[in-house]
Amino acid sequence: MVTLTLDKQTIEIPNDVPGESPILRRTPELMDSFVPGINNLYDLFYNGYKLSRDQPCLGERPILDRKTGERANHFEWQTYEQVAQRVDNFGSGLKHVLQQIGESRPKQVPIGIWSVNRPEWHLVDWACAAHSLFVVALYDTLGPDTVEYVVNHAEIQVVVCTKEHVVDLLKLRSKLPNLKAIISFDPLDKEESQALHAWAEEKDLLLVEFAQVEQQGKEKPVPHNPAQRTDLACIMYTSGTTGKSKGVMLTQGNFVAAVSGAIYNVKSSPADVGISYLPLGHIYGRVADAFTVAGGARLGFFSGKVDNLLEDMQILKPTLFNTVPRLLNRIYTGIVQSTLQAPGPKGALFRKAIATKLENLEQGKGTEHPVYDRLLFDKVRQVLGGRVRYINTGAAPLGKEVMQLLRVTLLADIRESYGATETNATCTMQIQGDPKPGCIGIPAPCNEMKLVDVPEMDYRTTDKPYARGEICVRGYNVSMGYYKEVEKTNEAFDKDGFYHTGDIGMIDERGTFMVIDRKKNIFKLSQGEYIAPEKIENIYARDILVSQIFVYGDSVQSCLVAIVVPDPLELGKLVQEKLPMLKSLSYQELCKSPEVHIAVLDRMTENGKRAEMRGFEFVKAIHLDSQPFTVENNLLTPSLKLKRPEARKFFQKEIEQLYQKIQDNASVSNTARL
Repeated sequence: MVTLTLDKQTIEIPNDVPGESPILRRTPELMDSFVPGINNLYDLFYNGYKLSRDQPCLGERPILDRKTGERANHFEWQTYEQVAQRVDNFGSGLKHVLQQIGESRPKQVPIGIWSVNRPEWHLVDWACAAHSLFVVALYDTLGPDTVEYVVNHAEIQVVVCTKEHVVDLLKLRSKLPNLKAIISFDPLDKEESQALHAWAEEKDLLLVEFAQVEQQGKEKPVPHNPAQRTDLACIMYTSGTTGKSKGVMLTQGNFVAAVSGAIYNVKSSPADVGISYLPLGHIYGRVADAFTVAGGARLGFFSGKVDNLLEDMQILKPTLFNTVPRLLNRIYTGIVQSTLQAPGPKGALFRKAIATKLENLEQGKGTEHPVYDRLLFDKVRQVLGGRVRYINTGAAPLGKEVMQLLRVTLLADIRESYGATETNATCTMQIQGDPKPGCIGIPAPCNEMKLVDVPEMDYRTTDKPYARGEICVRGYNVSMGYYKEVEKTNEAFDKDGFYHTGDIGMIDERGTFMVIDRKKNIFKLSQGEYIAPEKIENIYARDILVSQIFVYGDSVQSCLVAIVVPDPLELGKLVQEKLPMLKSLSYQELCKSPEVHIAVLDRMTENGKRAEMRGFEFVKAIHLDSQPFTVENNLLTPSLKLKRPEARKFFQKEIEQLYQKIQDNASVSNTARL
């Protein structure tokens, strides 16, 4: 292992291609595996098995009432030994199912999974790796049109799914010519079993329960046919913000390299506990869970609703927490209310303690304090169960204030990371002890990175003081391309094997990366200025008042407008401070108040000035909406990215009204000058 310092964190490989930066690495040679002989996802699980054979592996809170969804206040566990046996049984049974439907290929047959996170999800995944099959995940939030597209595009013959989705697939049967078998994760009671089996038979489909497949495999075991590193592990369909989803081809070797990169940064061990809540239909959740299990740790599953996640964590008491900024922002708000905003002596003590710890953090003295931690912050960290030692946050930037406050109050090693589906969720991660917020760290040991000029946005690798350009990644974790999409593959992956991410990055003097802009969503205003809306949204969203934001403009307009979903608690505080006469209004009423619109826009403008935004980047009018952007209202992708075309259509009326308001105000101003 190369010893890193905070002042110089990367190795530079010379690169004489004009318009490109040097190539940066973390290690002299790229890593493809943390242990020799690990070639696939089953091997990663088996590494954990060898460490923790008779210890707990997968756990969940038992369901007490299926009608209400009530769950017990404890976790029930399966040991690594029990899980390994179930993987063997299901894998053998699955091979019999494939034989029954006439599938004769010995390997690389796609198996669909349509379910929220549950222990059986991984049983299927690991069984597929043990028999050289591969998984295609169907997001649990997908609508029927996208499910139809993915099942047909990937030519899936077998789908393993929840009982509810059995019905969905039967309804879609006429549009799914390749589908031949459905395996229900859930047991079917007698009445519904008869009805569903009759329906399936009518549709010429084999319907079988998961437990039956396991039993068949137990009675008729089939030897493993282990997947090789070059074999597909999955086709992961990206939750595209425009057009059809692209099927990212990820090999077993991609997964092993990505997990190895994570283990290089932070080791998991049999003493650790992780929580599975990031959707397994997305690459971040898959890699996070594989990382946990590869170290022989316990993996507990959340109860299925993000609203209950903190309750799950307080029961589970995890030590590892892979998460996203959206959730950390909610946790931050709660901690601020119970500490910095606490009344009386308690609040005064918290404010002093946090100020002291933040000052120590800025000076490189770490996050621990011998008195304040024991007196105050041991209680604060109970919000996550009291034992979390490591938090990884990815998928979007985390605000500086949020990062620093959580570091000193949760007593955890919190680091930002960066990745994409095409890089198996892995590109960069901050190293331990790096106090600098806002940076995404350095290349993972499995990949190398460079920047490439984007002259149309005035980003160049020769910029001073720091090189700027499009982030490009090459390594053992990087996808071979898009399934059946040669043209799109050639657009995103160059001849040298670098994946062009579409993100604009900057490299500082320490060799660490920062994401500063987005290439793919740029547009021009009427005066010819280029706009990168995601960059502007990220600046405004640093303020927790701005829970969600959609910045809009086009080539016909000379300025920007925005749809803003304000945080209810922060909006209440703003009204209390600036507009106390309105404090009796409800959240929905406040969002309709012109005075509140002005106050929120003023605060956003101040934040933009502090971030040194250019004049044309400021939004000139906003609409406050009390309804959040969600997957259900089709404004977010399943990975919670904003769907801009849908947002534009959804808020077309409000956008037109905002521009009319700007025009009316300009007319009044011009009249006043006459």
